[in-house]
Amino acid sequence: RAQELTSELQNITEERDKLKIEVAELRGRIEEYEKSAANVSGLAEAMQKELDKARMLAGLLPGTGPGVVITMDDSNFPKQSGEDPNLFLIHDEDILKVVNELFAAGAEAVSVNGQRIIANTEIRCVGPTIIINSVRMAPPFIIQAIGDPETLETSLKMRGGIVESLKVFGIQVNIQKQSQIDMPAYIGPIQFKYFQPVKAGDKQ
Repeated sequence: RAQELTSELQNITEERDKLKIEVAELRGRIEEYEKSAANVSGLAEAMQKELDKARMLAGLLPGTGPGVVITMDDSNFPKQSGEDPNLFLIHDEDILKVVNELFAAGAEAVSVNGQRIIANTEIRCVGPTIIINSVRMAPPFIIQAIGDPETLETSLKMRGGIVESLKVFGIQVNIQKQSQIDMPAYIGPIQFKYFQPVKAGDKQ
């Protein structure tokens, strides 16, 4: 199983590196088109605003705003004989629950250890590490979220919520409200092999 995971990770990494080159070239072309469009008229300016909005919604633009920073680390509880050590470690599902709770509470942008979370971001365990956007990570995990700081903090700290359940096993969770958070853009590849948009006038 370890060899299969290693081979799978190597293939994913190679594909990611190839796609990164392709993405860099495509984004360079987009920037050229944007500069050309900026020299046209008010229509081009309106189109530019719509394009920026679409890129912002897709997580392709860096940004800033108020929100919360959550730091998560493995439990420092002393292990007792016969206890399952996995109960005291952070797993992919723990991070996923925190991220989902943040979005449900109105977060407009979220990142984990500098990786921007977008629609097709994967969060999964591979051995002792967690992979997000094909990047391997280990604790501590720093989750940034832009939104209303009070609402975001309250959603995480609600009675019976995710933070309370994690602390049962000693998982260390620290939440700090901040007036300004610098949110990175998603820089990985975006590839669609099967999805095709429906054009106006096409029958569905």
